[in-house]
Amino acid sequence: MPDIHPTAIVSGKAELAESVKVGPYAVIHDDVEIGEGTMIGPNAVIYDGARIGKNVKIFQGASVSNEPQDLKFADEKTYFYVGDNTTIREFTTLHRGTVETGFSKVGSNCLLMAYAHVAHDCIIGNEVILANGVQIAGHVEIDDFTIIGGMTPVHQFTKVGKYVMVGGAFRVVQDVPPYALVGGYPIKFEGLNIIGLRRRGFSNREIKELKEAYKILFYSGLTIEKGAEKLSETFPGNKNVEEILSFLKRSNRGIVKR
Repeated sequence: MPDIHPTAIVSGKAELAESVKVGPYAVIHDDVEIGEGTMIGPNAVIYDGARIGKNVKIFQGASVSNEPQDLKFADEKTYFYVGDNTTIREFTTLHRGTVETGFSKVGSNCLLMAYAHVAHDCIIGNEVILANGVQIAGHVEIDDFTIIGGMTPVHQFTKVGKYVMVGGAFRVVQDVPPYALVGGYPIKFEGLNIIGLRRRGFSNREIKELKEAYKILFYSGLTIEKGAEKLSETFPGNKNVEEILSFLKRSNRGIVKR
C-alpha cells in the first residue's frame, strides 16, 4: 500500500502506485495518477488532471495541475503530465492546459527549483532545469537539455531550443535557437553554450561546425531566411545544423538577435 501520512487528504478515486509516499497535510484530488516511487511532500496539493510518473520528488507546498490562470478557462477536462525522475522543489506552481491544447507537460529528469511557475499549455522537454523563480507564461515550449537562469520570465508563445543556456534575471521575449547562450537587456545571442555542449558530449568538431553555422546566420549580413538557405547548402545532412533549421521553421515570434 502507499505510505500515506495520517494527516494527508487523499481521494479514494486517485490512483497511487504501491510505493508512493505522501507527506503530512498533502492533498490529492480525485482524477490523479501517481507512479511508483514518487514522493509527495508536506502541504503539496495535487489537483485533478495530474499524471505523475515514476520516482518523481515533489517538495513541500508545491501545486501540481491547478486550474490555469486564463480567463477563457471553463473548467474543461485537461491534464498536467510530469515525466519520470523529475524533481519539483518547494512552492513550484504547475498549471494544466486549456481547451486549446488540453495539457501542459514537464518531461523526464527535469529539475524545477523553488518558486518556479509553468503556466497552461506549456511543453517542457527532458532534462530541463528551471532555476529558482523562473516564470514560464502560457503556450511556451522549452526543448530538451536547456537551462533557464533564476528569476527569468519567459513570454507567452515563446520557444526555446535544445541545449540553450539563458542567463539569470533576463527577459525572454523572442524565440531562442538551439545551442545558444543568451542574456542582456534586451536579451541577445552571446555565442554558443559551449560549456553545456561539452558537458553533453559534443565534440570539438561539432562545436566548431555550430560556430560556423551561427556565423552564417548572424554575422554574414544575410536575412534569417537567406541565412537558413545558406546553412542548408553549407552543411547538408549535418544533424546539429538540421536542428537549427527545424527550429527556425517553427519559430513564430522571431529569434533573438546578436
